[in-house]
Amino acid sequence: MNLENKLTLTISCPDRVGLVAAVSQFLAKNNVSISDANHHTDNETQWFFMRHEMLFDPSVISFEQLNTEFSVIAEQFKMTWAITPKKIKNKVVLLASKESHCLTDILHRWHEQELDCEIVAVIANHAEMEKYANWYQLPFHHVDFKTDKLAAFSQLENLIEQYQTDTIVLARFMQIFPDSLCQKFKHQVINIHHSFLPSFVGAKPYHQAHKRGVKLIGATCHYVTAELDAGPIIEQEISRISHSDSVEDMVRKGKECEKSALARGLRYHLEHRVMVQGNKTVIFAD
Repeated sequence: MNLENKLTLTISCPDRVGLVAAVSQFLAKNNVSISDANHHTDNETQWFFMRHEMLFDPSVISFEQLNTEFSVIAEQFKMTWAITPKKIKNKVVLLASKESHCLTDILHRWHEQELDCEIVAVIANHAEMEKYANWYQLPFHHVDFKTDKLAAFSQLENLIEQYQTDTIVLARFMQIFPDSLCQKFKHQVINIHHSFLPSFVGAKPYHQAHKRGVKLIGATCHYVTAELDAGPIIEQEISRISHSDSVEDMVRKGKECEKSALARGLRYHLEHRVMVQGNKTVIFAD
């Protein structure tokens, strides 16, 4: 089987006896094989989550027919679901400010084919970021947020729509998304915050952590919501520090955490491994 035949099935729904059996029987009947299976039930809410990687034979059933027939089971069990072909790549736009470490790390990983997506543009509020987009032969757009933020976000929204964007990555973008965009692109905007949230929200978290005398610092990759730095957490990374570490040391170590957390979180999102439950997430990590 080649890439054309690979699918990912994701399901979330109320837990019920016979749910897994119904899905398995449907797939077997249509000669769909499961190459990787993940299940989880939240015992507090009795909510069920499933992620399957699958192979189908288009000579037995077409992708369109598979979707149509599965919708009957989905309705029966009140599922939120999706069957996604592996061959369809997620269109990603990267947003950046003057800090380049997260932007360049994502671009390098994408270039090395660690991230299965199509980066369609880089947008930044600092023009000097263009050199990184140029190196990877990507379109670049400079949006000025200094004078009129309302107009800037309108321009940003137009660019996102122009590129038919699936995922927006705030690679240390350092601008607060307005509520309207948070709602419009719900669970499509991924941010990296340079703190182990929920501690030290907002600006200069490393300075806050240094004053508090913490022994661990970290970074948090999360979905953006209207409440600042409070969206569902996708991934986190930490680094141990000591009393001898200065703020500058913490910033240096923290940048490594930021790059790792953002890269893993983005990969989980692109591979449909993240399932949101309220303000929490279920992560079917590989």
